[in-house]
Amino acid sequence: MREKPRKPWPARLGAAVPHVILVTYVLIACGPILMIVMNSFKSRQAIFGEPFAPPNASTFDLSGFETVFDRSRFELYFLNSFIITVCSVFLVLLLGSMAAFALAEYRFVGMTLLALYMAVGIMIPIRLGTVGILELLVTIGLVNSLAGLVLVYTAMGLPLAVFVLTSFFKQVPKELKDAARIDGANEYRVFSLAVPLIRPGLAAIGIYTMLPIWNDLWFPLILAPAENVRTVTLGAQAFLGQFVSDWNAVLAVLTLAMLPMIALYIIFSKQFVRGLTGGALK
Repeated sequence: MREKPRKPWPARLGAAVPHVILVTYVLIACGPILMIVMNSFKSRQAIFGEPFAPPNASTFDLSGFETVFDRSRFELYFLNSFIITVCSVFLVLLLGSMAAFALAEYRFVGMTLLALYMAVGIMIPIRLGTVGILELLVTIGLVNSLAGLVLVYTAMGLPLAVFVLTSFFKQVPKELKDAARIDGANEYRVFSLAVPLIRPGLAAIGIYTMLPIWNDLWFPLILAPAENVRTVTLGAQAFLGQFVSDWNAVLAVLTLAMLPMIALYIIFSKQFVRGLTGGALK
């Protein structure tokens, strides 16, 4: 067999440059995260003596995690964040997909104005309306409640969800929907048939909505600062203020706060990329 001609070294060097840049960026982005996780399982002496070394039999120490769970209600904070995130993402996906289906499928008066309104919701940060949101929640009695945060986060995620999912619904074959209508299916049934075909878009919106909600500090601090409704981020911030000199506890609380989202992103990263690229191309 004839050997394939080797590329000249300038071409090989040019092909290697993007990989070197990407690997360097990964090390810069993931290096601090890896160090936080590794050092959270080490003793205080090992943290300062060998910060770049992974924990071993002599340096392994769980005192930081013991402090976190003994001195704070971190399991309650996790539960609150879980409830808020799951409920908000569910409502964003449900309401956003229904609104997107309507915009993609029907023609009605004011449709263009509604689409522009959704686009404005993406461009203008919701935090600019914090005072009005706070006044509204005080009026309806939802301050210091999980329900109030769920409503705020649902409103925050809907514009982007509608905007992206509309492009996905437009790619669903019209023949499939017309065939379902001919067979007697109502519009809710047609919608349920179309939803499985846009799963990449739903996955992308779900992850894109989930991350800001889990990591948000602004609205929990203003709308729900009470101890019984604190989120992980707010609880971690309060904990860091009390134990700023206890590095074992500081690293442990940072690890607990970020690992769930990192794990979810790793699990659903393919769907996230597929959804974003699919929405961009469509």
